[in-house]
Amino acid sequence: MNITCKDKVFKIDTENTSYVIAVADEEGFIGHAYYGDRIEEAPGYLLRTEENPFVPSKNNRDRGSFMDSFPCEYPGNGLGDYRDGAVEIIDADGHRAINLTFDDYKIVDGKPHLKGLPQTFEKGTGAPLNSGEGKGGENREKTTGAAKTLEIYASDKVLGVKAILRYSVFDDNDAIVRSAELINDSKETVYITKALSASIDMDSEDYELLTLHGSWARERQIDIRPIGYGKTSVGSVKGESSHQEHPFMALVQKGTTQDYGKVYGFSFVYSGNFLAQVEKSQFDSVRAMMGINPGGFKWELKAGESFQTPEVVMVYSGEGLGRMSRTYHDLYREHLIRSPYKDKERPILINNWEATYFDFNTEKLLSIAREAKKSGIEMLVMDDGWFGVRNDDNTSLGDWNVNEEKLPGGLKYLVDEVNKIGLKFGIWMEPEMISPDSELYRAHPDWAIQIPGRVATRSRNQYVLDLTRPEVLEHTWNSIKTVLGSANIEYLKWDMNRQITDIGSVYLGRENQGELSHRFTLAVYELQERLVREFPNLLLENCSGGGARFDPGMLYFSPQIWCSDDTDAIERLGIQEGTSLVYPLSSMGAHVSDCPNHTVGRVTPFVTRGHVALAGTFGYELDITKIPENDRAMIPEQTATYHKYNRLVREGDYYRVASFRENHFFDCYGVVGKDKKEALFTFVQVFNRPNCHSRLIRLKGLDSGKNYSISFIHGAGEGSGEKREVLSGDTIMKAGILMQNPWGDFVSCLIYLREV
Repeated sequence: MNITCKDKVFKIDTENTSYVIAVADEEGFIGHAYYGDRIEEAPGYLLRTEENPFVPSKNNRDRGSFMDSFPCEYPGNGLGDYRDGAVEIIDADGHRAINLTFDDYKIVDGKPHLKGLPQTFEKGTGAPLNSGEGKGGENREKTTGAAKTLEIYASDKVLGVKAILRYSVFDDNDAIVRSAELINDSKETVYITKALSASIDMDSEDYELLTLHGSWARERQIDIRPIGYGKTSVGSVKGESSHQEHPFMALVQKGTTQDYGKVYGFSFVYSGNFLAQVEKSQFDSVRAMMGINPGGFKWELKAGESFQTPEVVMVYSGEGLGRMSRTYHDLYREHLIRSPYKDKERPILINNWEATYFDFNTEKLLSIAREAKKSGIEMLVMDDGWFGVRNDDNTSLGDWNVNEEKLPGGLKYLVDEVNKIGLKFGIWMEPEMISPDSELYRAHPDWAIQIPGRVATRSRNQYVLDLTRPEVLEHTWNSIKTVLGSANIEYLKWDMNRQITDIGSVYLGRENQGELSHRFTLAVYELQERLVREFPNLLLENCSGGGARFDPGMLYFSPQIWCSDDTDAIERLGIQEGTSLVYPLSSMGAHVSDCPNHTVGRVTPFVTRGHVALAGTFGYELDITKIPENDRAMIPEQTATYHKYNRLVREGDYYRVASFRENHFFDCYGVVGKDKKEALFTFVQVFNRPNCHSRLIRLKGLDSGKNYSISFIHGAGEGSGEKREVLSGDTIMKAGILMQNPWGDFVSCLIYLREV
């Protein structure tokens, strides 16, 4: 990695990529010149300032034409650039125009912390929150290590508003991390109505837009569409990243595959409202932007105050989607996830939700624990229904006291008994929510987010707590702390089962209502930061009605996130494919569940369910005391398989070989060790076809000069229907291997390769 500056042309290099920014004209317009494969020179000429309409100092007659075509690095609005800007300000006179021009720069070793936000960090630093005030770039605690940061200082000379544009790179990764800080250096209060984190202008090269769409139980489905003229966007105004859209987009060259083509990825380290947008102009340029969704956003910035945007992680790959994915995986594993569980096996858990729903008691849970222990399961997780009078999902959120009618002797007695059996214990909570039928709501109805005079919108018969109020945040934290401190609880599933509506706070003033959504997200971050500091050895798994808050912001606090409430093995192929496009397999909460599946009603082999769940954290979501004996007998083999291969799955490089989404018949993906001495691929025959020969598949990521023994494992564990052979990596990747056909529908095979 390296960052250089010559004649106000900045060049940011990673091992394989270069990013070039150049300052144009005496007015200091900050332009984007290049992003792509690593180059030796910094081509500032790509700004095209020597072409008509020229820079304003040479042709002020056509300033508007210049502004509307200049490839701006962090565009403003209202002064001639009719494309969407990255920042918008309302000044003290009500005007809405801003143009940030170059003042100075600084190249620093390390990566400054951003107050109150999740963020990437240098290895070994952990990037604690609330370190330094961040005002005007001063008083920020610096870290040292394998990172460099470019800070470009800019300002609007009329408004007195300044900006710091930050670009950080790491010596072991090709990602570039961007954010912006806005500082009010005037004497008047201004209002920010838009503050995106990143913007980039490029020539259009027949790019298509790849995004991840979905809904409850079918999150993060890959969608690719042409980029036409005008604006194309995805986003969320739901107070979370959402089931429906995802804070990620990629510009992909037409015809791009896993292995070929240009890809520009943008991933937002944030868990609230977001906007990801591409705009194609009349001049065939493309402006890609990402940041906090400006819909309903209005932030009061008083004199001397600053506002910090969250980070956007940009990844360029000249070798298709696969290289982009592996870059994101490595970055998030090494520079975002902080949990002590990051580099070790997660306990194999069994969750009682699909086993019992709300109908359970101490003895029922202990019976599950006893049977689970026999099969190699290591943790019992008690889901919803253990508190208040919670016998369905209509009551008691906020009343985090144990229901002793269900759990005689309380939580500590249950946990102690589970520990005696030899299992760890985990628990479910939904700390951000409040039920209208709860003691908490009856005492504090004003604690819910609401618009006075309107009938409050219920979802799942619950409201959202206004965590922007200090007393509400403190009460919520004390509730969490009391529960976790009452017994030997080693895992917490933090859920959020509804989105935010009725955006109003009786705490915030009239001019500050537009701050509620962002302040709520910051409050969630503060709670989770307190949690991981107070209980550093706790395994935290974030969740939001399944996968509605599966984003990099949450990974900063929890090493894993529940991927989806849909645990059907076939549906999970698509969900996990989309998720693994950006996120490492170790972050994906994945369980084996009962059949017929509770979401789609499909019946799949127990073996296949286990194989698919291996591409994640691995656990169980069923009543082990009631499942068929043949299925229960496979669990010890499955748990042993998890232990054997988990390090490889957790740390290896991910390769997508085939996609059921594309071919409609089979799926194949795998991980290869960093040293390429071993690999594990999963093959799933979703639908069989008549009159077909054996299927040829070409694996990826191996060392062409090594010989590998190949084990085809058709059963629950090694030795179950196993067949072996030895081939060179070159032959396996070029000629391929044969998967015998026919098998049937919904059947699977593990392919394990080891150097010989």
